[in-house]
Amino acid sequence: MTGPKGLAAVIPAYNEAPRIARVVGGCLRVGGLETVLVVDDGSTDGTAERAREAGAAVLRLEPNRGKGAALAAGFDRALAAGHRWVVTLDGDAQHDPAEVPRFLEVARGRGADVVLGDRLVHPEGMPPIRWLTNRVMSLVLSCLAGVQMADTQCGFRLFSDRVLRAVRPRSLRFSYESELLVGAGRRGYRFARVPVRSIYAGGPSRIRPLPDTARFLALVLRLVG
Repeated sequence: MTGPKGLAAVIPAYNEAPRIARVVGGCLRVGGLETVLVVDDGSTDGTAERAREAGAAVLRLEPNRGKGAALAAGFDRALAAGHRWVVTLDGDAQHDPAEVPRFLEVARGRGADVVLGDRLVHPEGMPPIRWLTNRVMSLVLSCLAGVQMADTQCGFRLFSDRVLRAVRPRSLRFSYESELLVGAGRRGYRFARVPVRSIYAGGPSRIRPLPDTARFLALVLRLVG
């Protein structure tokens, strides 16, 4: 019987064919990353093919189910393979894979089960409306979780297998991530943070302001109740 594996990267992606190979290639150059898994969430532009060509394992969902569903599927695959840690990066190249080792160093050094990337230490390049929205949402989620979190909207994060097995969010889209953080905080898992760069290539945001705000408010009401 083999022991637990180390670190896996889970990359949810929807129509990221122009960028996904760059993300995968950067991850494959990171020492200590045993698995790079792209979860193609019903893309129609060849994202899965570009990811495979770049060297990633690919899990394809059909039809599009939302980022939360893609993350959940990726986490389940990583847990089934026996990985001890999972780092998440977005598929739009807004995160620098070279920063991945720092997440694991902080987790081990501080005994943390959740390590959040923090872009607000150096927010240069972040659009003002995103900065403001992030600050407000991070304050709300910190209050709900009972843990201070500076940048809850950064998709660059590290989770232990303990958290991913214990916290099973009901949300399927962007609010999945918020529910996962709140659930981990309420269960007493230790959090830490790592300053990361803000990288904006000018591509369109996947966030839909009205429906995603409505989902966030519905999540807050559910968690308060």
